[in-house]
Amino acid sequence: MIGREFTNIDWDDLRHFLALAQSGTLLGAAKQLGVEHATVSRRISSLEASLGRKLVDRRGRRISLTQDGEQVARHAAIVAVQTAAIEQLGRSSTTELRGHVRISAPPALSSVLLAQPIAAVRRDHPGVEITLVGEKRLASLNRREADIAVRMSRPEDGDYSIVKLGETSFHLYATKTYLETVAPQDWTFIGYDETMNASPQQLRLIELAAGRPIAVRSSVLEFQAATASFGAGVVMLPEFAVTESSGLQRIETERPLTREVWLVVHSDIKDVPSIRVVIDALKNVLGE
Repeated sequence: MIGREFTNIDWDDLRHFLALAQSGTLLGAAKQLGVEHATVSRRISSLEASLGRKLVDRRGRRISLTQDGEQVARHAAIVAVQTAAIEQLGRSSTTELRGHVRISAPPALSSVLLAQPIAAVRRDHPGVEITLVGEKRLASLNRREADIAVRMSRPEDGDYSIVKLGETSFHLYATKTYLETVAPQDWTFIGYDETMNASPQQLRLIELAAGRPIAVRSSVLEFQAATASFGAGVVMLPEFAVTESSGLQRIETERPLTREVWLVVHSDIKDVPSIRVVIDALKNVLGE
């Protein structure tokens, strides 16, 4: 171990340093931790003093890690995961299942598919509290931003337990009136804003539009569906997001887009009781 003895290290100093290493800026680390950027700077200086080593190069706006800093960041990431596992175990009673579980999932999946399994967990295990964060970005399980992630892409690497929950197809939809009154060459489309330009469904929509305009854009899938229901154009939606009451009709295409749905949890906490009951509930419902 570099520097002085590990017993001299304050975990809060290490936690602030890890946030800086992952975000790359003091402001980013401060936002991640919910503190002032001066606090992050002070904590890192304290860690450097404890270790007797320079960990960051502070030249310029973006901070880079020294060689020692890179080594400490790798160890700190491991400590963070292990600490999360200990905290979860501490919240789990041997006589009554208790704990807080944080789930990260795309907004569309959150609003349509996750309500039922979460309600089932709360009914069967009232001591388990759940926070659901609907977000498009991939929350970091290593940084403890979430305990469980439900995603439409499989993580490439990491010490994760990964389960494929199933698949969902994306199709074009429009109202019956729109399809009867607007010729296909005059269709306009409803899609995502520029933040989702690289998503498979947006790329497929652009392909099918074939130069016809995407005249309505939104990062909110529910808004896209609602706008299409009012006859604003043709929209691409996952099949689970379309109900009979929406008034939308599927437009058949040669190659519907299919995406996989994955459940991801860090291996160190997958067997914590409160985590396990949530995983099982998600698998039971989404796996159908």
